[in-house]
Amino acid sequence: MSTALRPARMRPRDVLRVGSTGLRTRPLRAFLSALGIAIGIAAMVAVVAISASSRAGLDRTLAQLGTNLLTVTPGQGIEGEQTSLPVQAVGMIGRIGPVTSVSAVGKIGGAKIYRSDKVPTEESGGLALYAARTDLPGTVGATVRTGTWLNAATARYPAAVLGSVAAQRLGLVAPDAGVQIFVAGTWYSVIGILDPVALAPELDTAVLVGWPDAQQRLTFDGHATTIYTRAADGQVDAVRSVLARTADPENPFEVSVSRPSDALAAKQASDETFSALLLALGAVALLVGGVGVANTMVISVLERRSEIGLRRALGSTRGQIRLQFLSESLLLSALGGGGGILLGAGVTSGYSVSRHWPSVIPLWTLAAAFAATQLIGCLAGLYPAVRASRLPPTEALGST
Repeated sequence: MSTALRPARMRPRDVLRVGSTGLRTRPLRAFLSALGIAIGIAAMVAVVAISASSRAGLDRTLAQLGTNLLTVTPGQGIEGEQTSLPVQAVGMIGRIGPVTSVSAVGKIGGAKIYRSDKVPTEESGGLALYAARTDLPGTVGATVRTGTWLNAATARYPAAVLGSVAAQRLGLVAPDAGVQIFVAGTWYSVIGILDPVALAPELDTAVLVGWPDAQQRLTFDGHATTIYTRAADGQVDAVRSVLARTADPENPFEVSVSRPSDALAAKQASDETFSALLLALGAVALLVGGVGVANTMVISVLERRSEIGLRRALGSTRGQIRLQFLSESLLLSALGGGGGILLGAGVTSGYSVSRHWPSVIPLWTLAAAFAATQLIGCLAGLYPAVRASRLPPTEALGST
């Protein structure tokens, strides 16, 4: 009694060796096909990771600066005219129980600021001039990058502190001794430059002078245009509800109260919407890469008909032929996916460092990216693998 011969089973190592044959013999084609997958995966990983890094950077900034800062500004009157806050507004707000600190700035309208008195009058650089209280940095979380902040002495003399953007526009990196700027027709000595102020970005383009000096030398009327208020944690909403009535009891509806951290959160939400669009573009790129892999595998089947016929004649089953070409497609996609993950991680790290964010790459993103490449590889290689397995040995050998 004769026994039927059974084809040998392919071990995983054999599947990898056979599946990589096509990649080794046609390296340039394999590289170009994998590149399409890599670009799509890199785009998707980078978009998700940069968004996560941005969110982590925002969380770190808010943890350092706090979310308990409130700002009070004058609104508009019934007829649309611009109103002003009472001179006593800062003192009245400071008497609210849960308020831990309060400070203010007053904008001096019409003041022009120049690097020297030789600059044409129309080239003012778009800078704003503010009278500032000496306790402003502690309230808004501002830090002095170089030089010093206004104190009780310098606030009475023509001394100025520049916001980070204002310093750049005036061409000043550090306030060397004797450096002066021309402010509203008066020479002011620059004594300090601020770092960017996340919760009060209006100060970045500002030139800040002392409150008493502004009243004496610059005809400042003493009315604050922005009052910065820190409230005790857990009491922010309660303080916010009474700020308008406290700042201007006679006209509370003409007072605007805002929370700067809410603006930062809104900006983060808009950034995430833009990230979703980029993620969709990355998915399109990944789809195009999958089409490239499918095209490569179809051409590979057509070019290797003789190899397929020989393997079938030597006893390879249809399942083994399918497995060979399917594994080749999966390997090709895995190479592209691995390269894309590394590229996306590199882009994320570089961009995060440039923005001073923590580099955050969610693990689920890497897992999803690799799973996507394998799904693309499976779908792209399925039809060519089935087509290869259905080639009759005699027809395949006869095509050589």
